[in-house]
Amino acid sequence: MQELPVVVIGAGPVGLAAASHLRERGLTPLVLEGGATIGAAIRRWGHTRLFSPWRYDIDSAARRLLEPTGWTEPDPEALPTGHELVRDYLSPLAAVLGADVVRTGSRVVSVSREGIDKTRSADRARTPFLVRVESADGTLTDVRARSVIDASGTWGRPNPLGRSGLPAPGEDAAAAQGLITAPLPDVTGVERDRFAGRHVLVVGAGHSAANTLLDLVTIARQAPDTRISWAVRAADVSGVYGGGDSDELEARGALGSRLRAAVASGVINVHTSFTITGFTPTPTGLTVHANTPQGPAHLEVDLLVPATGFRPDLSILSELRLALDPAVDAPHQLGPLIDPEFHSCGSVEPHGERLLAHPEADFYIVGMKSYGRAPTFLMATGYEQVRSIAAALAGDRAAADDVQLDLPETGVCSTDLGGSCDAPPSPQLISLGVTTTSTCC
Repeated sequence: MQELPVVVIGAGPVGLAAASHLRERGLTPLVLEGGATIGAAIRRWGHTRLFSPWRYDIDSAARRLLEPTGWTEPDPEALPTGHELVRDYLSPLAAVLGADVVRTGSRVVSVSREGIDKTRSADRARTPFLVRVESADGTLTDVRARSVIDASGTWGRPNPLGRSGLPAPGEDAAAAQGLITAPLPDVTGVERDRFAGRHVLVVGAGHSAANTLLDLVTIARQAPDTRISWAVRAADVSGVYGGGDSDELEARGALGSRLRAAVASGVINVHTSFTITGFTPTPTGLTVHANTPQGPAHLEVDLLVPATGFRPDLSILSELRLALDPAVDAPHQLGPLIDPEFHSCGSVEPHGERLLAHPEADFYIVGMKSYGRAPTFLMATGYEQVRSIAAALAGDRAAADDVQLDLPETGVCSTDLGGSCDAPPSPQLISLGVTTTSTCC
């Protein structure tokens, strides 16, 4: 067992940080990335800029690996785009770790124990993990591991637009027809012509929604026939504006202030207490059906941009013994600490291996995925998580338990939003949740 690798699922910031800490501890990491490149999910929103400056974006062990190579660390106060994060940090880090450690085009489809299923208890902790991997050509390979760290994020599973946590009737069909876009479209860049001069509805109440709305305002100044609608389930949108000048991440606070001004100017038409019940395609666009306090509503739009956050895909872990919080799908000890009804990014306690542990020994969910449906994740949190886990796997219990984390305060604490505190503001400003989403913070 001790000679087997520690498999890390996902080659994003937290996954590569995990590999860096494991290597520093003398363990053997193996990073399996489903995408064709490292940071595959980040590249999907690479046009956007983080809220978090570089000083929060670089892991300590990763820095120690990079510095002897002649790598030049970016300005700690600069705000990188997603593409810059990959180019200036993740790509050099993956190169240092090596192709034998970081394997792209390797999608993990399931995790179990070798030769036994979920029901078998005898010798379970002493039985290697079996990680089944699908390559780009469809070939399946089984990898044996002493431990597994799931840092695969949540980007691939956006929350549905319908009520009760379910897709609304017609939602999947509308998305297939391109009437509902992917999250975080490049509104002012390569997709500009798709939005200019159209009636666009943004649904959601977090930073991703604010990002898209402000980009649409920019388009509307250039193409005055562009119409912008914004729908939220809440009775008002004041909570979306955040802490303003009280936010320790200046870019994050400024985003809410700009959005407030845009709404006040009338360029954005706000629909509050708007609960979507269905979608009907029309010859020119989409009819969005909803319940409101005034009764049923029907909104005709050309395009809809979803900004309702993400949720974890736990299907690959069905043969493992997990203990998850029933509300947010986070590790059960962590769930109460990050419940979005009570906590913002700056109010979450530091946490490490003990709080992330499951009944399945030596298995951990980290990064954005560890927060389940909670919207309060910051990348620096993930770095401390994997530092603690690597220490525990190396037998350094004192270091594993010595968890410390200094997060920037948000200036506000309350929301019912889904997403990530690091998720996109605009091509001008975004913050990351490893793979991002809308957010409360």
